[in-house]
Parts: sequence; C-alpha cells; structure tokens
Amino acid sequence: MKKVNFDAIVGLFVLAGFLAFAYMSLQLGEFSVFSMEKTYSVHATFGNVSGLKRGALVEMAGVNVGKVSGISLGENDQAQVQLQINNGVKITDDAIASIKTQGIIGDKYIKISQGGSEDLLVDGGFIMETESAVDLEELVSKYIFGGV
Repeated sequence: MKKVNFDAIVGLFVLAGFLAFAYMSLQLGEFSVFSMEKTYSVHATFGNVSGLKRGALVEMAGVNVGKVSGISLGENDQAQVQLQINNGVKITDDAIASIKTQGIIGDKYIKISQGGSEDLLVDGGFIMETESAVDLEELVSKYIFGGV
C-alpha cells in the first residue's frame, strides 16, 4: 500500500514539473493561449532589411507597441514589411519607420517616430517614410579598403 501511495506522489510531482515546463516554454516563446491582444496591420517598404526578423519588436519612444508579422519582397525589389500594432497605439500618417539595432551587434527592431500630422493610419495603411538598416559590414569594408 505504501508503494502505491509513494508512486502516486512521485507521479503528481512529475506531472506538475511537466506542466510548469510547458507553461514557461510558452511564456518565454511569447506564445499566449489565453490573451487575445487586438492589433491592427500597418505596412512599410524598405530598401534593405538585413538582420530584421519576423517577430522583431516595434517601438515608439522606447516602448514596445507591436511586432513584425511578415517580411516579403515587394515591387521594385523593395522589402515589404508588415507590422502588427497594438490597438491603443495611434500612428500618424506622416510617421517615420526606421530599422535600428539594439547595441552594436544586437537584434534589429523597428522604431516609429511620429510626425506632426493629425491624420492617423488605419488598418492596412502604409508608412511612407522609412529608413533602411545600416549594414555594419559594408561600412567597415568601405573604411578598410578606402571607400570613405
């Protein structure tokens, strides 16, 4: 009888450990089953998005306001980036989207700087003013080989 009771307790601890591991994996992977955060879609076209990945952060004034939901090659060999912006965030139609780097060789993210317009972007709208990513390797090679 003690053997069965001990096995049941060990089984419950194993199950609890597995559930805790699954929960932490979902949270660290930024996957959520229960929260359905409402977002709207905004598009931007860049000449170069090297290093930018799907799931990268979108920030305004240093605050996370959304994520990159897709990157594809659009017309004129330009990179088309789709952003999912949180519903409470309003972006003006003259905003500037820039690809920035966290630190010297950190992850890429998109920084949105508001313009002076009072007109707002709607779902499916386009950010017209963009600044592409700075290619650090290209800058270093220009400096080394005398292109500067």
